[in-house]
Amino acid sequence: MGMHGHLTFLLLSLCVPGTFVRATVLPDLPRVVALSEDTVPGTRVAEVTVSCSNSSSSPNVTLDTIEPDHPFNSIAISSDPTDATTFRAEVTLRAGAELDARQVNQYTLILRAACPGEDEVEGRLFVRVTTGQVLRCDTPFASAEGDVVEVLADVAPRTPLYAVLRQPLGGLMFRLRNHNTPLTLTRRGLVLAPDNGFDPNKDNQTFRLEIEVMDRHGHNCSGAVRVEVLPSRRPRVTFLKPHWAVTVTEGIGPWEVVTRVYARGDNVRYAILAPVAPALFTIDEVTGEIRSTRRLEVIRAHLLIRAYNALHPDDHATATVNITVQGTDRQAPRCVPAVFVSQVLETVSPGTTLVTLRCTDSTSTDECLHYALEGPPSSHSHFCMEGPRLKVNATLDYDSEAMAALGFQFTATIVVTVGGQPLQSTRVPVLVTVTPVNEFRPACPSSATFTVPETAAFGSVVGRVAGTDRDYPPDSLEYSVEGGSGPAQPFSIDRRTGEIRVVGPLDSQQQKSYRLVVQLTDTHNDLDLRKRQSRLCDVSVRLQAVPDQLPVCIPEVQELRITAGSPGSHQPVTHLVCHSSPDSVVLTYTIVGGNEDGRFRLEGNTLVYLPNDQARPHTFVLLVEVWGGSGARHRSSVVALVVHVTPWSTPVPPSTTTQHTTLLKEPLVVTQTEAVWHPPAWFVAVLTISGALLLATLGCTVRNLLCGNRAPGKLFLGKSSWDVVEHTRGKEEQGHPHASSPGQFDGRAQDPRTGRDYLFNSVTGARRWI
Repeated sequence: MGMHGHLTFLLLSLCVPGTFVRATVLPDLPRVVALSEDTVPGTRVAEVTVSCSNSSSSPNVTLDTIEPDHPFNSIAISSDPTDATTFRAEVTLRAGAELDARQVNQYTLILRAACPGEDEVEGRLFVRVTTGQVLRCDTPFASAEGDVVEVLADVAPRTPLYAVLRQPLGGLMFRLRNHNTPLTLTRRGLVLAPDNGFDPNKDNQTFRLEIEVMDRHGHNCSGAVRVEVLPSRRPRVTFLKPHWAVTVTEGIGPWEVVTRVYARGDNVRYAILAPVAPALFTIDEVTGEIRSTRRLEVIRAHLLIRAYNALHPDDHATATVNITVQGTDRQAPRCVPAVFVSQVLETVSPGTTLVTLRCTDSTSTDECLHYALEGPPSSHSHFCMEGPRLKVNATLDYDSEAMAALGFQFTATIVVTVGGQPLQSTRVPVLVTVTPVNEFRPACPSSATFTVPETAAFGSVVGRVAGTDRDYPPDSLEYSVEGGSGPAQPFSIDRRTGEIRVVGPLDSQQQKSYRLVVQLTDTHNDLDLRKRQSRLCDVSVRLQAVPDQLPVCIPEVQELRITAGSPGSHQPVTHLVCHSSPDSVVLTYTIVGGNEDGRFRLEGNTLVYLPNDQARPHTFVLLVEVWGGSGARHRSSVVALVVHVTPWSTPVPPSTTTQHTTLLKEPLVVTQTEAVWHPPAWFVAVLTISGALLLATLGCTVRNLLCGNRAPGKLFLGKSSWDVVEHTRGKEEQGHPHASSPGQFDGRAQDPRTGRDYLFNSVTGARRWI
């Protein structure tokens, strides 16, 4: 909050236009109240009247704050006993509130009130913070006699005894006027007990403290507090008996309990006074247990034990403890090795001896020695004792989850006793670590056949070779392809995941499937990294053919008539409608013949004519090759376009007329025979005579048709896109009767790839080489 910051609470009032609404009234607002920065928390700041239209339940009055640290409580509502429709809203300072006029000198509060069934209203309350004038101390601290505090003499050191102000305000300073007291006054106004506590041997102790309080403005007040120390009512520390005598046998090991002493009192602690530096025994300061610090031999020891109150060390008592260690005929056995730590392979057979203990006792015989194995259940299930021999009891399978949960380690303890007496026993710790052995070869997946379309892009995933390995960690394999990747093997495999990807071109016409030899090699399955096992797996990748058909154009032959535009213009002639399979194949169009003087060009599948100043009609026979497919399957078809161009100055209609020729196709069989057959002589003779008669009949028929009907010529196209046929037309214009005139198609065309000339016959629909 800034120096002149304001704390604002928001109110939203909703009203329906055009309707009469009963509203709650705040007649006291807006209003300004003054508040001193010395105001005590909980003080009422202002009381606001809330008037409702009817007598109902209490209204809802809220303060919605934007900044969280405001010093005011939520609104408290009370009813007016004289008027059922009037209520009182009280604004008070919250607990712990600290006002500082130099930081915030005014708060703007927006009260939102709503009676049941009525609309909300809002009002503003301005709280102006003024500078305080006087610092007042609480009573009876500020009285002449001062406040009185009674405490027991056994109170703990530095215990808080008195607070000068119960809720100290920030910025106050406390000063002790008299210093002849063991009590301590803190900066927060707390009076503490002496650092060493009160003397419990003194009665009727009284201490008076004169304290001055000052705020940051220089205002001050003073008071006094008298601390009266009462005699302690706690019990004194005493031993149950002042002398203790204990007898034990030799052979007790380190840190074993010898005896225990006990004293009555509060907060009792124990300590050994003599000897000053005990070498054989130690005592637990809380429980009083006396333990040995090493293996005991025959000896007599005298200990002086002190019991005392931890909070009041002057309250104490002492006792003597005499410890006698007697000799015995037998001592605890001595074993070699004293600790057994070993690593074993997981393939170790059950019944194998891991270690044989060599233990002896004081009689130099092991006939009365007993061996037992202690430890967790997992150790008991995998190991056992047969006399002094520690043996493997079950298979140590490194590749199991249960073994992994144990961290591949077993812990146990071999307890060797003499005659079954616990005091005459030796414990041999055991730690066995199981190491892995690469036992299993990787296994190939049950199915390793994948199918991929021949159009798959570079990097496409073909499939994943999911090899397995039973060694731990499971399925930790590396993958590789025998021979690597290349033109003959356009696939690669990920070394870690086994994913096969496409890294070269695919063509089902050249090769329909591939056989990959994938090597699986296990990793991290043996301590010796050189001991790795592998397996070769056959993987078959089949190519799915994606058929690429020849581009098909409808129609395959077009006869077009256009009127040339002005020279230099750009005149579309027709759009070629072609498609291929699959539909995703992009088609390209190229004029491969008949484009004299470059008068035509293709823009995609649109044929465009570029007029010039030619004054005579002209006929163009264009051959457009349409290409589709990719790679080795690049295929094409040819479309024939016969375009009759009339000059723009010729008085003909200005429109462009497109004439689509309907093909009247006669059955045409094109046979390509690879094999050679030698028919009999009689069959050749009959076939020759029949063919001659058929050709004569067809010739007569054609002659009659040509002489009887001079209709415009028509184009015919056979099954092959190169079989272009045009029927001889009549004269294109009066005065141009010659067959080779620009307006007439003479039935001749040239193959753009081979350069061979063709003559198209309008009757048979066949083409003939020239």
